Amino acid sequence: MIREREAAGGARPPAAKRSPADGLPDPGALSEPEGSGAAVKGEWRGTVKGEWGGGRGVGPRRRARTAGPGRSGGPWRAAFFAFTAAAIVAGAVWALLGSSLLVVRSVAVTGIHLVPRAEVLQAAGIKPGTPLVRINTAAVARRVERITQVQSARVSRNWPDSVLITVQERTSALAVASGSGYALIDKFGVAVTRVARRPHGMVLLTSAPSSSALGPLRGSPAVLAAVTVLQQLPARIRGLVRAVAAPSASAVRLDLRGGITVVWGGTDRPAAKAAELAILMQTRATYYDLSDPGTAVTGQGGRAGQGGRAGK
Repeated sequence: MIREREAAGGARPPAAKRSPADGLPDPGALSEPEGSGAAVKGEWRGTVKGEWGGGRGVGPRRRARTAGPGRSGGPWRAAFFAFTAAAIVAGAVWALLGSSLLVVRSVAVTGIHLVPRAEVLQAAGIKPGTPLVRINTAAVARRVERITQVQSARVSRNWPDSVLITVQERTSALAVASGSGYALIDKFGVAVTRVARRPHGMVLLTSAPSSSALGPLRGSPAVLAAVTVLQQLPARIRGLVRAVAAPSASAVRLDLRGGITVVWGGTDRPAAKAAELAILMQTRATYYDLSDPGTAVTGQGGRAGQGGRAGK
């Protein structure tokens, strides 16, 4: 009768209850009682996942067994990484200081024309075989700058085995009578070299001390002002200058060809002074005072008051 009812789609017998003593669900419990399919499914799935770790989840006890210092490495892993870091640092220190790989094998010098290369190398004091990391570039530059003809020096390391010294030499700007010849000085009053004859186009500084006292010219503001004024002049007027006198930084005087004297004054307002001089030179005077370009004075014979006063 039961088989006939099942074949005919009749009701199935109720599902067997779970036996507490077994600890496992009765196979009959897997069948869904009539009218309670959703509830049974929810209860079964929750039971399986919660108690036996079904599906893809991991039970709390299993997770507890897989975690812990014994399985993650613990102090052994930390010790391994510490040893590796120490080995890397030791290797780097050895390569920089103890090995022959990163040492000075050559020293290059650029920017020199007056100073012999051997003199620069001697002043630098860099010994071949010195580890590059031990080269004090600032100290080497200071030693090179002690050379009189050197205005500045820059030192850099070129890994893996060379050093570059870039030199900026001093540039002669004025000639100063010195004994039977001339000393050529730069804008800072430093004697760059000595020559027997004044080079063509080199302006003579006439207000300088005697050759036995060139030292005071070094760092003189008056010398710097004289060179600055010459650089400010228009090229046409600059070519006429034979000599310059600078008793002070605010009293620069120019001696031009043809016996013309120009009192330039300080280094202020160079454009206004140059424009005023270009206009006044049309009067063919021999004396021009441009120390105050607003009230420029012209004259004859190197004296003011004999000519006109040009006001703006």
